[in-house]
Order: sequence, then C-alpha cells, then structure tokens
Amino acid sequence: MADALIRNVDSELLADYRAEALANGRSLQAELQEGLKRGRPHRRLSKDELLELSKSLTQRAPLTSDSTAAIRWDRDTDGGRYFGDPERRADHP
Repeated sequence: MADALIRNVDSELLADYRAEALANGRSLQAELQEGLKRGRPHRRLSKDELLELSKSLTQRAPLTSDSTAAIRWDRDTDGGRYFGDPERRADHP
C-alpha cells in the first residue's frame, strides 16, 4: 500500500473521525481509510460501456407495458374529472 500525508486537517473533522473510530472499535488510521473508501470517486463509464449496460438491463427486464392508453385517458378526461362533455366523464359507461 502507498502512504499519503494530509496537512491542515480541520480539528473538528479530525475529532469527528476520532470519535467515530472509538465508537467502531478501530484505530484512527483504519477509520480514515474507511472514510476514504466510502467517499471514493466513481469512474465514469465510456459510451460503449453505457450502451452495453443498457442492453444488459433491457434484456433482463424488458419493457412489457405500453402507457399510451393511460396517458390518453388522463389527457382526455382531465385526470378523470368531469371535463364538459358527459361522454368524456370518467364514470360514464
């Protein structure tokens, strides 16, 4: 493993890490390492990786419903509220 030196750490931040280390039964060093792991920057996926991920997710859970009818009903009935024409009422047979 490599070493890193961090200077001018805020004393309140360091006190928070010391308290957390004590609560978790770890050394300050172990608590700081855990904090760095949790806050690790995520690598951005390339365009090809995103396309591959999209394909794999679509294959696992294909889209099976079409929302067109529901959207049209909501639009045409103003969300089921009376909209002037009795034929367009939500409770009309």
